[in-house]
Amino acid sequence: MTPPRRRVWAWVVVAAGVAAALHVAKLAPALPVWRQDWGLTLAQAGWLLSTVQAAGMVLGALMGGLADAWGLRRCALLGLGVLSVASALAPAAQAVSTLLALRALEGLGFLLATMPAAGLLRRHVPPQRLALMLGVWGCYMPLATALALLLGPWVLTHWHWAVWWWGAAAATALMGALLAWRLPPDPAGGAVPAERRHGAGRGLWLRLRQTWSSTGPWVVAGAFALYSGQWLAVIGFLPSMLAPEAWSPVQAAWLMAGLAGVNMLGNLSGGALQHRGVLPAQLLVLGFGGMAVGSVWAFQSAWPLSFEVRMVGVLLFSLIGGVIPATLFGQAVKVAPDEGCISTTVGWMQQCSSLGQFLGPPAVGALAVWCGGWQWTWVATGTCSVLGMGLAWVLSRTVPARAR
Repeated sequence: MTPPRRRVWAWVVVAAGVAAALHVAKLAPALPVWRQDWGLTLAQAGWLLSTVQAAGMVLGALMGGLADAWGLRRCALLGLGVLSVASALAPAAQAVSTLLALRALEGLGFLLATMPAAGLLRRHVPPQRLALMLGVWGCYMPLATALALLLGPWVLTHWHWAVWWWGAAAATALMGALLAWRLPPDPAGGAVPAERRHGAGRGLWLRLRQTWSSTGPWVVAGAFALYSGQWLAVIGFLPSMLAPEAWSPVQAAWLMAGLAGVNMLGNLSGGALQHRGVLPAQLLVLGFGGMAVGSVWAFQSAWPLSFEVRMVGVLLFSLIGGVIPATLFGQAVKVAPDEGCISTTVGWMQQCSSLGQFLGPPAVGALAVWCGGWQWTWVATGTCSVLGMGLAWVLSRTVPARAR
C-alpha cells in the first residue's frame, strides 16, 4: 500500500463525513420558513434542531461497540444509506410528527456514518500524520454547516424545501458509492488489525465496560457535550437572530457560512498545535475560554454594541472554539482502552455530544423566551465553557501521560 493511496482513502472518509453532517445542518436555513409555515415557537424550533441527535444520545456507545465488531467500513456505508433514504422520503411526509421521526432516523444514519471515521483514519493514516488528519476530520461538521448555511437559503429562495432535502440525499448516496469503491474492505475480525486480533472476540458488554471504566473516555465525552451543545445552539439559532435585523437572505447566508467556516480554521489549528506537541489540556482551556469571551461579547446587554460588532463576538466564539473538537478527536484514539475499543470510545463521545446538542438548543431557546430576547444567552454558554475548562484540568491530572 503506497502512502499517496492511503491519503486518498483518508480524504474520502472526510468527504463522506461532510456529506453525512449536511443532514444535521440542513434544517438551520429552513427553520425560519418552517416557523412561518407551522407557527413554531422558539422552544419547538429548538427541539426540531435537536431531534436528529436522539439516536446518538441513546445508542452512541452501543453502536460504537457493534461497529468494532461489524467492521468500520461496513458501518459507515450503512449509515450513508440510511441518511439517503430518510432524507429522500421526508418531502412525502404529511405531518410534523412524521418529519420528526425521519429526523430521528437521519440521526441514526449520521451516527453510523461518522462514528467509525476516527478508527478508519487511524487505520489508513501514518502515525506521524494522524494528529493533523484528525484536525482535518474535526472540520467535517463546520464545513457541512457552512455549506448548508450558504447553499440552503439560495435553494430555498428558488425552490421548495423538498429540493434541498433531495439534494442532501443525493450527496450521501454519491459518497456512499465512492466510499464503497475507494475504501478497501474491513479486515477479518472487525475493526482490530491482525496483530491485535486476539482481543477482537470479546463481547460487546466487555468493550463497553472497559471503555466506561476508563477515565479518558469520560473526560473527552463530557468536554464534547459541553462544546457541541453551545455551538449548535448559537449557530442553529443564528438565522432567527438575524431575522429582526432586516438582513437580506444572501447577506445572512454569507455571514452565517463565514461564522461556521471559521470554525474549520480552529480545527485545523488544533490539529497542527497537537502535532507540534501542545498539551491537549492547554488547547481545551484556550478553546473554552475563547467561547466564553466570544459569547459574552456577542450577547451581553450591559454595554450597547451594534449588531455587526456583536457578530464579531460570534466569530470569535466559533473560531477559537474550533480547537476543541480537533483536540478531542485526537485524544479519543489515544485514551481508548485499546485499539479494539476506538469506535466504542468515539461512540461514547458521540453519544454525549448528541446529548449536549439535544439539550442545548431547547435550553437556549427557552431562555430567550423567558428573558424576551437573546441577551442572557452568554450565561448558558459561559457555564458550559467554565465546566469545559474544569474537564481540561481533569484531563491534565488523570489521563496517563502516555496518552497526553
